[in-house]
Amino acid sequence: MVGDEILKIDGEAPRDVIRWQILTDDAVVPLSVQRESQRVDLVVTKRPGEPLGVEVHAAVFDRVQTCDNHCEFCFIHQLPRGMRRSLYLKDDDYRLSFLYGNFTTLTRFSELDMERVITERLSPLNVSIHATDPQIRADILGNRRGAVSLRWLRVLLDHGIEVHGQVVVCPGVNDGDVLEDTLAGVLERFSELATICVVPLGVSRFNKQKRMRPHTITEAQRVVDIVSDWQEIFLGVLGRRLVFAADEYYLMADRPFPDADSYEGFPMHEDGIGMARTLESEFQNPTTEPTRPRSGFFAWVDGAPADGYRSPRSGSPATSVGAPEDTGSGESDVSMARATRVSLGAARHAPVGVLTGTMSAPVIESLTNSLGRTDVRVIAVPNNYFGGNIGVTGLMVGEDLERVLSGEPEGHRYLLPDVCLSRGVFLDGTSPQDLPRTVEVVPTDGAALRHALTLGGRTEAVRA
Repeated sequence: MVGDEILKIDGEAPRDVIRWQILTDDAVVPLSVQRESQRVDLVVTKRPGEPLGVEVHAAVFDRVQTCDNHCEFCFIHQLPRGMRRSLYLKDDDYRLSFLYGNFTTLTRFSELDMERVITERLSPLNVSIHATDPQIRADILGNRRGAVSLRWLRVLLDHGIEVHGQVVVCPGVNDGDVLEDTLAGVLERFSELATICVVPLGVSRFNKQKRMRPHTITEAQRVVDIVSDWQEIFLGVLGRRLVFAADEYYLMADRPFPDADSYEGFPMHEDGIGMARTLESEFQNPTTEPTRPRSGFFAWVDGAPADGYRSPRSGSPATSVGAPEDTGSGESDVSMARATRVSLGAARHAPVGVLTGTMSAPVIESLTNSLGRTDVRVIAVPNNYFGGNIGVTGLMVGEDLERVLSGEPEGHRYLLPDVCLSRGVFLDGTSPQDLPRTVEVVPTDGAALRHALTLGGRTEAVRA
């Protein structure tokens, strides 16, 4: 019944949705339920593998394993005040790594955790490496256990768990020769890793750590060169490239992106590896299946569902969200779910503005230019909210969009990628309904962008 609280499944109180799915997979599921003031024991009979038909409130039922590291580069410490409380929670939980693609440092990993990962085959996992030199890693993590916690990575690999590694490169700390040493250490000790993604440090205007600063062009170019050199080494020794640099590095270094084939299937698309080439491929071949990321930064918070891995971005694909003067509601997903379908009418021939972060604007512009249309333009949105060197599309917020759109003409179509939304809300707590112009929320893939540009006028849109 609605409102029942499930206490135990077959005598066990599940800690998380992983265990929940395992316990409810059988055809006969004994339940202990709290119904108002009474405890009720009942049995559910269903087909094996059929969902129980119960909605859970979150992915983790006990407590998220929080992070006790003190990384100078941690973006959580670079957030402004006044955001949703859940955004300030630092996790270091292997379960969220399995469910949502979060990265764990393994500094709070235990033998019991290892036993469960191996027994239940919780694979793949994502592990933050940053450096293989014990002392440098401990310094970067601000935790002496960082010097020894990679021993768990060795055990995971020994038991056949698929692991993707990450190196957040901090200029003057773990770049240059340290990065070279880290990749050499990977070849020597952790060559079974599925991938290693090398990503640049993000520095917001709220950063208080003096050592943390953006890359120079020369530093970014050296990172690209080091990754390229080590790809050749790994390819010769292991038969695969193993290490990949984030797209941001090629943009910062003013270097062309590698060919799509060199990304070996885009396994770390979500971490910004090969997103430009993926977008290009989807845009040029819109009938192919799009490469959808797993989870984005902050995507798991607020109890995002485990199935599908990503927190819902918006009400439905290619939806048109009216400005507040059109709706008077201020709601987001609820309004969109109750919306009535209307024709775009005259808007089908209106000029189109594609909203995007400053970092990806050149990539989007090269795609839209290929259409040979003069009525499509890319609108780069400077991120004043976070400031610093933050320019990725996923961190666009309503405050910045409102500022930019206020200067844009009415009557145009404005396309907004859904990657900057979580459950229909921006990171600053505002929603598309709060914007001064109507926007069309479009899935963040090349096929959806092309469809919105070329076919949007012949489809129905949803206006709140």
